[in-house]
Amino acid sequence: MIPAPAPVGTTGPGWRGWFIWSVGVAAYMLAVINRSSLSAVGVDTAERFGADAATLSMFAVVQLAVYGGMQIPIGLLLDRYGARPIMTIGMVLMAVGQLTLAFSPSVGVAIFARMLIGAGDAAVFPSVLRLIATWFPAQRGPLMSQLTGLVGQGGQLLALAPLAALLHATSWEVAFGSIAGLCILFAILVFVFIRNHPPERAADVSVNTDTGAIEVVRSSMDTGVGIRAAWAHPGTRLAFWSHFTTPFAGTAFVLLWGMPFLTAGEGLSKPHAAGVLSTYVVIGMVLGPVMGDLSRRIPHLRSRALVLPSIATQFIAWMLVIVWPGPAPLWLLYVLAFALAMGGPASMIAFDHARTHNPAHRLSTATGITNVGGFLAALVAIFAIGLALDLQGAGTPDTYRLDAFRLAFLTQVPLWVLGWVFIVIERRKTRVLIGWDQPRGSSGKAGHGSDDPVTR
Repeated sequence: MIPAPAPVGTTGPGWRGWFIWSVGVAAYMLAVINRSSLSAVGVDTAERFGADAATLSMFAVVQLAVYGGMQIPIGLLLDRYGARPIMTIGMVLMAVGQLTLAFSPSVGVAIFARMLIGAGDAAVFPSVLRLIATWFPAQRGPLMSQLTGLVGQGGQLLALAPLAALLHATSWEVAFGSIAGLCILFAILVFVFIRNHPPERAADVSVNTDTGAIEVVRSSMDTGVGIRAAWAHPGTRLAFWSHFTTPFAGTAFVLLWGMPFLTAGEGLSKPHAAGVLSTYVVIGMVLGPVMGDLSRRIPHLRSRALVLPSIATQFIAWMLVIVWPGPAPLWLLYVLAFALAMGGPASMIAFDHARTHNPAHRLSTATGITNVGGFLAALVAIFAIGLALDLQGAGTPDTYRLDAFRLAFLTQVPLWVLGWVFIVIERRKTRVLIGWDQPRGSSGKAGHGSDDPVTR
């Protein structure tokens, strides 16, 4: 049995809480493997289904679209049923999706399989966050959430070289069927070991061990009124555009187009290409805690010191690779991987904006709005790159060529420019609203009339 709730002033969650979190985070790592399972085998996928670049991009586009679209329904279901059944169903959906993909006879069926994978994936991370809220003291929440993301992203490493090696050593059916089998195993583990909340509590609640306060955990977004109120605040719009602009280039690169570009475009061997992509993942894991701590220390400079430099670094690195005469040297491709890796940790700053500038009752709404930004930009980028390749007559593995990839990746530039402009605009409006800057044309001191819970 789990020990009684910790006395006020202590922060220990108990061994059972740690065990349940460990099972949950391992399931999340497997979900990331499912999400990224085409990242190292994009060329194999195109060859298996005879897919052109635009069609290949649809594998990732529909998966991300379903993932993003399921966030609100998942939140509602979590509020009603808790994490255990929702995560179990998510693992089963991913198993069915991977098994369908393993034996898919056509592109249409394979795309449907990726939709199932996206739906199952959508259930896992919010469920783990809910487990953190119900099994750990409230003070541990930010640290445990960051740790969950850090450990879970290790799944991207397993989806690169190991999965590609398994596929090439066995077959398509064995490789993706094996992932399906792991999903079934984890569906059983989740159902057997995970519990929604400690047995001494009758509902999903979060305990503040410093104050003794107990709050009901909520996962769903607010009503339409809450959505409009959240969007009306420039801080929420700043969060949206920050999440829109920072991660999409890295997502498009590691989720689908990186491996074809590095191998068929730049001429790298698959091990070297996997090394570049693995560097992207590792650097992102390392930078996550660093940027998180900096965001906490300099809240008034988050955009100027962290978000905008991340965007500029990605843009410059891509431009160097694109204009380099001939194939880029390996060191420059590693620089590109490092630059793109900044986008993931920088995108988490968007959620700091959402949390800072919205009251507690509107936080889930603002978080949902923010999350949409990153998925929207990634969808557009992935599809635009594929379409650009097709329009150049370089849409299949036999016709991939470096100059076509370079022009295709230029389709990311309008997204960077659009996001940069709106970040600057909304940052200015936010700072004026909370009293950090003066309105344009104003000669007096800026007021502090905002009702938002930011640090003045």
